[in-house]
Amino acid sequence: MARSNDEVAALFQEYADLISITGGDAFRARVYEKAARAIGGHHADVAGLDVKGLQEIPNVGRSIAEKITEYFRTGSVAAVEELRARIPAGVRRLTAIPTLGPKKALVLYEELGISSVEELTEAIQGERLRDLKGFGPKTEQNILHGIELLRSAGDRVLLDVALDLATDIVAVLSGTAGCGRCAYAGSLRRVKETIGDLDVLAAADDSGPLMKAFTELPYADEVIAHGTTKTSIRTTKGLSVDLRVVPPDSWGAALQYFTGSKAHNIRTRERAVHHKLKLSEYGLFDAESGEKIVSETEEEVYARLGLPWIPPTLREDRGEIEAGLRGELPDLVTEADLRGDLHTHTDLTDGLAPLQEMVAAAAERGYAYYAITDHGPDMAMQRMTDERMLAQRERVRELDGTYGKGRGMRLLHGAELNIGPDGDVDWPAEFLAGFDLCVASVHSHFTQDRAAMTRRLVRACENPYVDIIGHPTTRLIGRRPGIDADLDAVFAACARTGTALEINAHPDRLDLRDEDILRAKRHGVKFAVNSDAHSTLHLANMRYGIGTAQRGWLTGDDVINTWPLTRLRRFLRQGRPAR
Repeated sequence: MARSNDEVAALFQEYADLISITGGDAFRARVYEKAARAIGGHHADVAGLDVKGLQEIPNVGRSIAEKITEYFRTGSVAAVEELRARIPAGVRRLTAIPTLGPKKALVLYEELGISSVEELTEAIQGERLRDLKGFGPKTEQNILHGIELLRSAGDRVLLDVALDLATDIVAVLSGTAGCGRCAYAGSLRRVKETIGDLDVLAAADDSGPLMKAFTELPYADEVIAHGTTKTSIRTTKGLSVDLRVVPPDSWGAALQYFTGSKAHNIRTRERAVHHKLKLSEYGLFDAESGEKIVSETEEEVYARLGLPWIPPTLREDRGEIEAGLRGELPDLVTEADLRGDLHTHTDLTDGLAPLQEMVAAAAERGYAYYAITDHGPDMAMQRMTDERMLAQRERVRELDGTYGKGRGMRLLHGAELNIGPDGDVDWPAEFLAGFDLCVASVHSHFTQDRAAMTRRLVRACENPYVDIIGHPTTRLIGRRPGIDADLDAVFAACARTGTALEINAHPDRLDLRDEDILRAKRHGVKFAVNSDAHSTLHLANMRYGIGTAQRGWLTGDDVINTWPLTRLRRFLRQGRPAR
């Protein structure tokens, strides 16, 4: 289920957009954007806080706190409804198009009367936007690409949203009388970056109580189909969920079948036919006699097909069957393998929690080391100075070794540098030499041409003080496309210079994506799975990054923050001039 904090954060982000669309004060819009981020990252449920408690959240003043309590008291906020009424819903939907901001949406409405995605598409095809100030052929192409992204997303949701809902459903059904086993399956079990619908599987002799509990879930908005083996609902958030109930002795075969993917299942059924067997969700059967051979566990099913158990994250027909037959399936990296997090932020820049709180939360996760990497000064809105960064370094040194089991967690002082249009980064070499590590990321000029963007990233890789390229393609899933660069050239540069590529674990990013990880691995690149945490809550996002790393076939040795600190430090020092 969506957290109350996420609902309020989405509401205030919409309010900020509405303020911009209606030509309101830009500073006021920014206030609500910052409040939205702070609320979304706050550890406590805002639904249970009063005005005084809400004001303790960073960037939440009395007026915003009162709007939050109004929302939970009445189900809406009058100020938001007032602005909604001034703008057609179609115009508000335009702001959901990646690359089209509120100001451009307002211009399209006022100048051309465009209030829907369909009208916008027709206007672009008729080249009607080109006479508007700030629009041109390149803008049209960017908007069209954004429309494609919006349409391709459809009703799909991000991984974290799907996992929260699935976890809640499984917990409820597992406590229902007669339920032997219950788990989510499908693309969520394979940890795909977006989820179209949820598949939940249960084992029971009598499906009746499970189906009843399922249809009575508080967020079951509509029962689409109801049966003894399968029931489907649509939730209040628009996500469809299928519950399938199988006999207990069919559990393994059903879990394998409903986990998929379709392409993987075709391959396993082909293996079954080759062995004169028939594979279905109820078991593996002798093709001639119909006798059930195995069905209770996935391991039994795969073993009878001549295969080892294949991790769900690999089941995409990308060579896992062949690797299994050769005994060459990778020993995939797990969250338990992680020894630290190498990309995090504090309230010194755009984080929500102070240094000490972030360090304490990292220690609770059992890390051996932890890096603080606030933004450099080239992102002017972060107000970073040399003096502020050096003061933080001194405080990091004071806290080093004072947290964690046996107070042994080591702290690394780093920075997230901005990769400028020409590949330059914040600070000269002599200042960069003082950091334990540097993450470098693209934060602007996303529309550079392919050659320029490739040179930009390669030059950053060649900087001896850049250790990790952060969120390498800069994409925001369903909201912003990745940059146009020759990624193979970037991967080759990383391998040549010993620069790691980040797998950013935030569910909005998951950048690098799994297909790119597979390509980069073939170049010999090393990776860092990082949370990019801006609050203590975000540290738990590592699970999504690890799932993506597994989909890219990575082992612990491929991921630098699974290494002991001594080996990690050697990696970070390589290529740097001797001090």
